[in-house]
Parts: sequence; structure tokens; C-alpha cells
Amino acid sequence: MSVGVSTSTPLLPDSGANVVTSTFSLADYVVFALLLVLSLAIGLYHAFRGWGRHTVGQLLMADRKMGCLPVALSLLATFQSAVAILGVPSEIYRFGTQYWFLGCCYFLGLLIPAHVFIPVFYRLHLTSAYEYLELRFNKAVRICGTVTFIFQMVIYMGVVLYAPSLALNAVTGFDLWSSVLTIGIVCTIYTALGGLKAVIWTDVFQTLVMFLGQLVVIIVGSAKVDGLGHVWEVASQHGLISGIELNPDPFVRHTFWTLAFGGVFMMLSLYGVNQAQVQRYLSSRTEKAAILSCYAVFPCQQVVLCMSCLIGLVMFAYYQKHPMSTQQAQAAPDQFVLYFVMDLLKDLPGLPGLFVACLFSGSLSTISSAFNSLATVTMEDLIRPWFPQFSEVQAIMLSRLLGFGYGLLCLGMAYISSQMGSVLQAALSIFGMVGGPLLGLFCLGMFFPCANPAGAIVGLLAGLVMAFWIGIGSIVTKMASGVAPSPSNISSFSLPGNLTTIAMTTLMPSTTHSRPTGLQRLYSLSYLWYSAHNSTTVIVVGLIVSWLTGGMRGRTLNPRTISPVFSRLVDLLPLCCQKRFHCESYSQDLSVDTPAFPEKMSNGMLKNSRDKEAMAVPEEGSAHQGNSPTFILQETSL
Repeated sequence: MSVGVSTSTPLLPDSGANVVTSTFSLADYVVFALLLVLSLAIGLYHAFRGWGRHTVGQLLMADRKMGCLPVALSLLATFQSAVAILGVPSEIYRFGTQYWFLGCCYFLGLLIPAHVFIPVFYRLHLTSAYEYLELRFNKAVRICGTVTFIFQMVIYMGVVLYAPSLALNAVTGFDLWSSVLTIGIVCTIYTALGGLKAVIWTDVFQTLVMFLGQLVVIIVGSAKVDGLGHVWEVASQHGLISGIELNPDPFVRHTFWTLAFGGVFMMLSLYGVNQAQVQRYLSSRTEKAAILSCYAVFPCQQVVLCMSCLIGLVMFAYYQKHPMSTQQAQAAPDQFVLYFVMDLLKDLPGLPGLFVACLFSGSLSTISSAFNSLATVTMEDLIRPWFPQFSEVQAIMLSRLLGFGYGLLCLGMAYISSQMGSVLQAALSIFGMVGGPLLGLFCLGMFFPCANPAGAIVGLLAGLVMAFWIGIGSIVTKMASGVAPSPSNISSFSLPGNLTTIAMTTLMPSTTHSRPTGLQRLYSLSYLWYSAHNSTTVIVVGLIVSWLTGGMRGRTLNPRTISPVFSRLVDLLPLCCQKRFHCESYSQDLSVDTPAFPEKMSNGMLKNSRDKEAMAVPEEGSAHQGNSPTFILQETSL
């Protein structure tokens, strides 16, 4: 099938087609209310359990005692947002199963974080991922990374709350601002009071609700169209079952190479360096548990992707047999799934409410991850370094206030989103634009010992400029030509998290247009290559600037900030190339799990950031030199 061209159309509405009223019954409201009550109860249980004995480490890092299964399900919940629940089935319904090949990128997209990023972060005993940037470069780079992340998440969290509420309002008449306020307030309360442990365990519950809601749609829908075998047969007859498209052109929206390899970089920006995900890895009781949680996400993601694709195919088969209503024929693509579910389950009280609970479970899990990660980086990267005198009680109170503050900010951003109109697509795109440059910044630090702080900052700025240039340019070009902005403008919704792999994937027009040339051609780069393109820009520019400014010559480098994979990769190079990267380490085996900050307290936090700074890079002749790592570059040229 040619990607981007609709191969068939469902039965068109006729004058006798029933109008979908899509009203909620009492049973539906009860099911939906149960989701909110149980989510709040789980959060408050962890908030009041041991009240008065909590530490900052318990609030922000779940005391670093979480098992791999709840962490894995929490990672999955962050990945599976409400936007994906609505977007993926509609993508399959309109364009076929080509998107299914995105599952090929999941393996590398999780294997690499498990063995490249997690060991570095975990052995440094970090709280914020951006602490790494100070250890590897300096405080200025850390602040740049933190501010970039906050900008990304603040814009995202309002949109991800407002967008599904808007779709639900259009289809069911469910009051828009009642749903926005209810979800926002419930999420804010249990996140601010219960901390990361409450977020993780509510994510576990919400993940089960998401699985159940989607499973019900598949079972009921396939039963009404004579089984899954018939669904597959109908899809095959109409050309919806896509073969492997091996076109290497990166400007084609979806091909095997774009989905399987471009998607890897997108996955790395979500599961490798995003604070919402890194924070969950670091909450694991051991490094092995953190790695196992990353492995456990892989089969779960495959199941989730298959279920979403099956819903799209069942929806297609259903509308080959049943005519659409007038509203459905005129609906926006992101409303297709809701119309289908309300039509399918209208005679089964409680089940429409279950699917809406499934939808808002995605929103709750994503937004709570955003709140918690934002509160953590604000506390650890922007407040504690400047106010190290805070007591434990004051730090806990401030962390909770930050959680509440970001909750109120999320509601404010949801209101701003309602006023943005066509600019809303640009706001959605910004989230994806920032992920690639941050990935490039961390890769620059972990794999290139010659990179210095100047190179890191200039590289990050160059990556952001490139990302916004292509992303915003693409949106403006399509708006000027009268074409709805397509997913090529968006790389991912992660929030953590994130954090999902696509946003509004269904906004792609169903017809093909003339091939663009020149700068227009650059603007048509597939959204799945965004992370790869922007992260590569950061690395290349960062290395050039580092070389021009003398690299790391004269500076001391902590070897634990370099990925253990680096030395293995260097060993594969010819001897002449190995000399350029040759490094010598003293008094420290990189495989040893030793805190970068020996004075961290039992709850996993340092007394203050000045202690962190003192421990990060020991000076010559200091008392720490005998048992702290030293990394001396023998050769720093590129």
C-alpha cells in the first residue's frame, strides 16, 4: 500500500443513518468516578502512610526501593497517553498497518537505555538526570538542560490535558471544563502529597484500566463483525494490511526504515534521557531491577501497539458493515475512535464509561509524571544549589508546594491551549522538537571524552535552532498552502514521558501532494527522523566547538560520566584511531557501583548541592584524591 493514500472508504451516511447521541448513562458516570476515586485513594494512601516521617528521598525517589514490575508498568503508562489511545487506531483506520512496524524499533529503543544510559545514571546515584551534566561538564550546562526540559514539559502538560477533554466533549457532550478541572485537581493532589511512589502505584492501576478498556472494545467490536478472522479478511481485501515498504527516503512519512530505525532515536529521547523515565529507573532498589524494568516494558509495548492496531482494523470492518452517522462522517480524525466506541457500546451500560476511564487513565499517568519530574528538577537543579541551608522538613514542604504549583500551572496551560486555535499544533510540535537536542547533549557527554562545556552549550543551542527551524517552518508552510499540519511536525510525546510515541498522528491528509523541492523538501522530513537529525546536530556542532576551544585539555574528567560501552567501542577501532581516544583511569573500576557523591544520605539525597560540587571533581592534592576517580586525557584531538 502506498503510505499516505487511503485505499478505501467506509459506507457513507445515508438519510436513514441513525444519529449517534453518545450520551453517558448513570453506570458510565459511576465507572468513570471509580477511576478518579481509586486513583486518589491510592495516592493518598502512600501520602499519609508514614506522614511526618517522610524524607525528600522518599517523596522524590520513592526511597529507591521500587521493584521492577511496578516501575515497568509505570514506564508503560507514561508511554501510553490518551493521545496515543485516540491516535493510533485512527492512523490504522485511515492509512493501514504500516505504522505497526514501529514495534521493530522498541527492541533497540529499550536495549540501548538498559545498557548505556541506566548504568551511568544509576552508578552516579543521581536524583535529577541533569545532575549528570554538571558532573560531566559544569553547572551552566546543567542549568541549560534543566530549563530546556521545563520549557518542554510545561507546554506539553496543558495540551495533553486539554486535547482529549476537547475530543470527549465534542463526541459525548461531557462538559469540557468539568473534565479538565477534575482530572487536573485529582492528579495534582495525589502527585504533590504522595510523591513518586504514589505516582508509580497509581500508574500500575491506570495501566490495568487502559488494558481492560481497549480489550473490551476489541472483544465487543470483533463479535459484532463476525470475529477477528473476518476483520483481517476485510482489511486484506481493502488493502489495509501493509507490506514492508523499503523506500530509504527519509522524507516519506512512514517506511520500514523510518519506523524501525528513525523510531529508535525517538525511543532513546523518551526512555534514555527523559527525566520522567530516568527518575523511575533511579527509584529501583538495584541497578539490575532498573534494567529488568526496561526489558519488561518491551513485551508490554508490543501488546499495547497490537491492541491499538486491532482497534483500528475492527473499526474499519465495523464501518464496512454499518453506515456512519452524519457526525462521524464530518468528525475530525482524532474523534473517530470515540465516535466508534460510543456507537459500538451504546447498548452496554458502563462500558462506554470504562473506555472513557481508559482514556483518562492515559491522561492521568502522563500528567502526574510531568508534575513529579518537574518538581524534582526544579528542586534539585534550581533551588537546592542556591539554598543549601534548607532543612529536611522545609525541603519536603517546598517539594509538595512545587507539585501543587505545577498542577495549577497545568490548568492554566490547558486554558491557554483552548485559546490557541490553529497554533495548538505548533504547541504539540514543540514537545517533540526538544527531545532530540537533549538526547544529543547526553550522548555528547557519554561517548565523546573530548567534548567540553563550551561545545555542549553551543551544540545544544544549535540543535534547538535546527529543531525549531524545521518544525515551525513545516507548520507555517503547510498552513500557507492550506494543508493541515501533519505528524511530520511532531516527533513524540514522552513524558516521559511523556511520554508517548506520537501525537495527533491522524492529522495527515488522505491525499498525496506534489513532491516539494528546495527548502520545502527539508520541511517535509518525516517526524520519526527528527530526534536523529537534531541529536546528530548537537553532537557534530559540539565536537567542532570543543576542538576549536581546546577540548578537555587541562581539565579533569570523572570516568563514571563516560558510558562503559565507550571503552568497548574504542577497542573495535584501529590502533591509530584508538590513540586519539585513549584514556587512562586510576583508582576506580568503571563497573563498580560507587556513589559519585559519597556524602549522600541514606534517603539518596545530598545534604546540599555544595557537597555535590565538592565531590564531583576532586582537586589535585585534595583529601579525596586517593579514593576518587581521575580521568586524564592522553590525546584530545578529534
